[in-house]
Amino acid sequence: MKPIKRIIKKFISKKDQQEVVNGEELRLAFKSRYHNFKSLLHSNNRALENMAALEKALLGIQPFGMPFIKAKSTAASVAVFRMIRSLNELTPGKYSGLEYRFQRIENSISEILSPHSALVDSRLTVPFSEIDQDSVGLVGSKVAKLGEMKNKIGLKVPDGFGITSTAFQKFIAHNKLQIEIDRRFQSADFNDLTLLDNICFEIRELVLKAAIPGELVVAINEACQQLEAENGYNFSLALRSSALGEDQARTSFAGQYHSELNVNKENILQAYKQVVASKYSLSAVTYRYNCGFRDEDAHMCVGCMVMIDADAGGVVYSQSPVDTDDDRIIVNSAWGLPKSVVDGNVTSDQFLVPRDGSVDGIVQEINVKEVEYTCSAEEGVSSKQLADNKKNLPSLTLAQVSILAKMAMQLEGYFCSPQDIEWVIARDQTVYCLQCRPLHLIVSQKKDPAALKTSKEIPYILSGDVAGSPGTASGPVYLVTKNVDALKFPVGAVLVVKQALPKWAPLLNRASAVIAEQGSFAGHLANVAREYGIPSVFNAKGAVEKLQNGDLITIDAERCRIYSGRIDSLLINPEKKKNMMAGSPVYETIVNVNKLIVPLNLLDPDSAKFVPLNCDTLHDITRFIHEKSIHEMFDFGSKYGFSERSSKQLIYKVRMQWWILNLDDGFKEEVPGKYVQLENIASIPMLALWEGIVAVPWAGPPAIDGKGLMSVMFQATTNTALNTGTRSRYSEKNYFMISRNFCSLSSRLGFHFSTIEAMVSDKLEENYISFQFKGGAADYGRRSKRIMFLGDILEENDFSIRINKDILVARFENKEPSEIATHLMILGYMTIHTRQLDMIMSNSASVNHYREKFRKDIREIIKKQTDEPGSLVNSLKKSTIKRGYNDDHNNFQGFI
Repeated sequence: MKPIKRIIKKFISKKDQQEVVNGEELRLAFKSRYHNFKSLLHSNNRALENMAALEKALLGIQPFGMPFIKAKSTAASVAVFRMIRSLNELTPGKYSGLEYRFQRIENSISEILSPHSALVDSRLTVPFSEIDQDSVGLVGSKVAKLGEMKNKIGLKVPDGFGITSTAFQKFIAHNKLQIEIDRRFQSADFNDLTLLDNICFEIRELVLKAAIPGELVVAINEACQQLEAENGYNFSLALRSSALGEDQARTSFAGQYHSELNVNKENILQAYKQVVASKYSLSAVTYRYNCGFRDEDAHMCVGCMVMIDADAGGVVYSQSPVDTDDDRIIVNSAWGLPKSVVDGNVTSDQFLVPRDGSVDGIVQEINVKEVEYTCSAEEGVSSKQLADNKKNLPSLTLAQVSILAKMAMQLEGYFCSPQDIEWVIARDQTVYCLQCRPLHLIVSQKKDPAALKTSKEIPYILSGDVAGSPGTASGPVYLVTKNVDALKFPVGAVLVVKQALPKWAPLLNRASAVIAEQGSFAGHLANVAREYGIPSVFNAKGAVEKLQNGDLITIDAERCRIYSGRIDSLLINPEKKKNMMAGSPVYETIVNVNKLIVPLNLLDPDSAKFVPLNCDTLHDITRFIHEKSIHEMFDFGSKYGFSERSSKQLIYKVRMQWWILNLDDGFKEEVPGKYVQLENIASIPMLALWEGIVAVPWAGPPAIDGKGLMSVMFQATTNTALNTGTRSRYSEKNYFMISRNFCSLSSRLGFHFSTIEAMVSDKLEENYISFQFKGGAADYGRRSKRIMFLGDILEENDFSIRINKDILVARFENKEPSEIATHLMILGYMTIHTRQLDMIMSNSASVNHYREKFRKDIREIIKKQTDEPGSLVNSLKKSTIKRGYNDDHNNFQGFI
């Protein structure tokens, strides 16, 4: 300021000097306020963008994980905090209560995102003899059910012990693994399978190299010694995953974690780490992500049991999982260990058993079983080719089938729901239960006669024997013959593989259907396909050779047929993909977080309740700050007697009830008096809005029926929301705040309120329109119908909308300047023409009339802008928008 004062002092009187200095100081002060206001608006947009992302996630269109929730909620919180800081710069100390409310909300969000769970049971291992269903939180559902079957139901279960969730937490904490795991997942793109696969590999390596705490080593060794005391020394172990959240009715995790079979007791510690590391296989990580499980909640418990060398093994379903009209028990079996059945390595035998278990009613399908899995002499398991005289034989006698069926009925009755049971028959013919979990059922759909006719008439190019999961779908073929192929799998393709292996499960959320040359109805991939609702056809011989990448095909899984091209008649009622997130822990987390972030409760800025104390969400805080910041900017000129930055009344032919505050370069030239002519406006978004406002003359209020009139009269006398409460000069006028690229309009026309805010620039990421609308003189029902009416019109014109009762919020963003201008014209038109429409919203004929009128008028406004060479929209298409405008902006300059 000193150089300015010296120049002033030399040429003008002391009195005039003071006025000039004061004026210069006020200009600098306003410039500083405008800078803070722009920062506030930028933060406001960032907050709203993150709120919109959190709200959109609830639709279940795309899966998401905890990193997404944490990132978006943190970004929203940071943006709101910056808004508070900017408001404090505008008006120091005036709204100090905001910081208190923000901190309360932020603390509540943190408690949801990072809950503190105490270890309630300190045991590191627990013998099966002490386990039942109530132990699920300690040893996981799989081991808890094994204990229940052994100790309460009396079924044969191999002896063993569980390594607990407490043990897992101690192992993770001892090596500080969770910090490293979270750090890697925080930056992971779950749509990039190559990157995700690398991250998963890194985490598994961390787990395998980690040290097992000494107390856990002692506990595991002591548990093994106890098994030796009960079973002798001549046995090996099977270590099976039993993660928290596994084997649930909605999410089986079938085949997603690892089992270590036929393990020498001396190697149990390394085998334990192998099972724990399998929590971070690509298959398991994507399954948890798609199904909404938090990584930190999925404690990996492990069941350690005596290994049973099998004569035969498999899976029994107590009901059909794909046809609820078929109540027969389904037994799937193969020679040797059940691994060949659950992994889909062989075409297993299948037995359909009536519910009374009678041998005479059994329907059997005996398939050729090329291999069997058995325990190796040293350690682990191996496959071997079956002799010709064995591979064609039934792997079970009918008496054994009946025993298995009765066991399935017993378990279904005990657990009160259909069950999926893995079993094994030992060399001594003892039947053991290895696993029992709820069976996922698909409700039978009515067969479409047209589709049935089509399927018979159209020639198919390929067929299979097993419908792993029912339904119809169409898409391009994508062959996966090696692991690297899977990493490039495109969304919407049909997965074609030789074997229906569990490792292909990560692709199911992308696939439209699955075709496998070999697979089992009871296999893990079939289980997961049914959970995802993905049509699957197995045992389609020659599929990999006959189908080529990119071939468009249609799959009818129920009839196990594949057709060339897209057969729309088969896709009349395609099954919608399930929202696997709904009801999951991650989904519930975002629901609870959103309650503190997204809802807007603070609505009426003229209400006595519009105070910081009533800000219950981050959205409330943004609304309060946005409103108060506008007031502070408007008040500056009058507060300091600075006419240069006082609002001016607009003159458009006559004086209008519109007041304009020039923030920076919104006028072509400064205006000393109280009025500004429209011709002097340089603000692009305001001019676009005004084009819409004056495009079609308002014909006045619609004709009101008797009920509509009575509704308005009643509301006007009883609804306190229509009374502005604290009578403010903002409650009865329409205010613009403008710069060349920015415009904010607060409007009250009659009994409804609306705000429009827009930015138009060359940077698409900065361009946006935000629109809020509420109020009306009619009853709530009519107001709500008007909101729905407006929402429909805006959605038709590509706005994203959110409706809460009788409040509408809409956004249009990241578009070219000409598109922003066009959509501002639409809002300008609607601002004028929505007045009093709430009064006719119960008259469907009138509603339809106005809907068509709005559509017609909007089309004509857009057409006029397109057809006229000198229109604002066409000028913007030809120009580059920058502050200051260079010489190449003549087109736009000519328009304004």
